[in-house]
Amino acid sequence: MAAVREVEETTAVRLGALLDAGDGATVTLVAGETRLVAHRAVLASRSPVFQAMFQHDTLEASSGEVSITDVEGEVMRELLDYMYTLQTPQLSATAPQMLAAADKYGLSALKAVCEQQVSAQLTIDNAAAAAVLAVRHSCPDLTAAAIAFIKAHNFQVMATQGWADAMRNHVTEVIEVTRLLADPPAEASAPATTGGGSPPGTHHQPHSVHGRAADSAAPAIAAHNTPPFFHIIVSLLRRLPIQDRLDMLTWAAMYGRVEDLRALAAAGAVEEEIRGVVFGQTALHLVASGGHVEAARSLLDARALVHFQDVDYQTPLHYAARNGHTAVVVQLLGASADCNATDGYGDTPLHLAVRAGHAEVAAALLQAGADTGARNEAGSTPLDIATQANNQQLIDMLT
Repeated sequence: MAAVREVEETTAVRLGALLDAGDGATVTLVAGETRLVAHRAVLASRSPVFQAMFQHDTLEASSGEVSITDVEGEVMRELLDYMYTLQTPQLSATAPQMLAAADKYGLSALKAVCEQQVSAQLTIDNAAAAAVLAVRHSCPDLTAAAIAFIKAHNFQVMATQGWADAMRNHVTEVIEVTRLLADPPAEASAPATTGGGSPPGTHHQPHSVHGRAADSAAPAIAAHNTPPFFHIIVSLLRRLPIQDRLDMLTWAAMYGRVEDLRALAAAGAVEEEIRGVVFGQTALHLVASGGHVEAARSLLDARALVHFQDVDYQTPLHYAARNGHTAVVVQLLGASADCNATDGYGDTPLHLAVRAGHAEVAAALLQAGADTGARNEAGSTPLDIATQANNQQLIDMLT
């Protein structure tokens, strides 16, 4: 191991000398007024981001110049020194910026060192910025340290200018920080598939934060429906663009996150959906598909669209019936859902329940007045479908 370490250190020193000399350089990094000459092979060997950049037909690969708009020149210079020498630069005030740059270019070892440095420098004035930085760049240790620091200082951080600046400029991250301050809920289970050939939702996928793809299991928004955090989160949500709130509503519905839905409803997201939905699935469709009983109740309390039809003209009741979620079916019926609404194929919720063999759902629909003689576009009644499937229980119910 000592011999390997010696070779690595010698190589790093030689690469450092190569950087100083500038011999054979093939790429120029431009960060503001700073221009740094570097070797393409070295950058690619250290950073997966640079490797992908130079391997593909990109402007940077063809021009030999990389424009860097979100990293200051001095920070970029130190980052480049690290990539050549693997020696961590002296970090103090630049640790947060270096962490962001290391994360951007996939330098995990440097990112970890920066994370430790920022954790060691936490104060009441900078803890909000540190927490935002940790959430934005997926730093679990720094996140835990910042949250613990804020709690340990009796939430004094929330009275600082740093917190006010974070609320004004980084609302999405502050929502997550506030959620963590209220203690995170247990992990949510994966959502049920919606089926029916419909797209995953009315709204777009949640926006990525600073270019990062949103995780399929997005973090919850609210942990407890108790002051002061619930009201803080609602206030923050109201500051977001409408589409962001609708995106969050979609994901909260998919995962059945009740407190998230309540916070979003309090922030006006359900009303915005009622005004803005034109084509596709609503949050209530997604909740019905997943069988999330409490989530369905929270949306119905917020006067969600019970009768709205998706691209296949299916209502939330169609979704719940098809997937066998009896409790949600009963809830929707109690909210005056039309048990005889027909979709694009002429199927009623009863048709779908019978086709899937959900006897309990069929019983609930029949009790609500579902039409046993309704015919779909193929001319089939629910009884015809039960007969074709030789489902005697359903045949008895329908005759």
